[in-house]
Amino acid sequence: MSIDTNIPRALWFDDDRDSLVVVDQKQLPFRYELVHLTSYKECILAIQDMTVRGAPVIGATAAFALYFAFVQHGYSSAFSIASKAIREARPTAVNLMFAIDTLLKNINSKTSKLDVLNLAKQYAEKDVQDCFLIGEHGLKIIEALYAKKQDTIHILTHCNAGYLATGAHGTATAPIYAAHKKGIPVHVWVDETRPRNQGANLTAWELQKNKVDFTIIADNTGGHLMQHQMVDLVIVGSDRTTANGDVANKIGTYLKALAAYDNQIPFYVALPTSTIDLSIKNGVNEIEIEQRDARELTHIKGIDKNQIIQEVQIFPNHAKVANYAFDVTPARFVTGLITEKGVVAAKKESIHALFKK
Repeated sequence: MSIDTNIPRALWFDDDRDSLVVVDQKQLPFRYELVHLTSYKECILAIQDMTVRGAPVIGATAAFALYFAFVQHGYSSAFSIASKAIREARPTAVNLMFAIDTLLKNINSKTSKLDVLNLAKQYAEKDVQDCFLIGEHGLKIIEALYAKKQDTIHILTHCNAGYLATGAHGTATAPIYAAHKKGIPVHVWVDETRPRNQGANLTAWELQKNKVDFTIIADNTGGHLMQHQMVDLVIVGSDRTTANGDVANKIGTYLKALAAYDNQIPFYVALPTSTIDLSIKNGVNEIEIEQRDARELTHIKGIDKNQIIQEVQIFPNHAKVANYAFDVTPARFVTGLITEKGVVAAKKESIHALFKK
């Protein structure tokens, strides 16, 4: 399978300028701007300040960061130091570590710059392929629901697990796009996803561009909708999934899972197997939860009547703020994991079997 250059992309490599081109997600939905990254330090900053975000696209950015580090330092101790710095750019998204470890296995003193660049490109292409397959496997779930209901399928999602968070297609959105393309009527409830509003700013922007019906809701609305039979299915992404099926994702995911469980609504997690961390067995106790800058909570961005993006303070001065970026949903609340290798139960045996395929 080769990359379809006509589908929307969150990043790509510009061979003429020897740069990684990424969509600046901080500017959306008001402006679509591209940033050219030309060094591993620029890539690290882009990951940390969330110019790029979403576990798969962080992994792809890290792969190209490793290339830039190799260009600068060659195969040396300085390259090892740079690799470690890239690996530690953000703590929760395991795809970042997976990307670095995957490439380093194939880099040695005989490796050329072109070899490393091709490794990074191959890694990014694999992500695109995986997301397409996630869409195909998830489509079957939506098709089964539609066969019974014969009416619009209402899907709730949280944060952004669309193409902006991946190489293309998305994870949670991939089945939605596949169903829409096939003519199945779908409607998406888009959680705003405080504090950075990735749902309202990014997922809604994507769905609008792809002409998929959606409605933005406040984060606390999901439970009400589920109680009133207004949600048929929940699909979310993952930043790290453990060996036993616990899922770390954007803060607020756990609450959606609880509401879905109480209302007997299927709750699926869409992810490539690169997001699975077999070294962790208990997500609640073992996954490091990133705490980010309080300003993400105390301030909010918007656009004024002059079309200028402004940031305003919405909290009292000197208020104490806790900004946890992720939470962990225990496996018992997860109906299934939609991966590029198929849909499996969120259980140790099923997850381990994926790596034997």
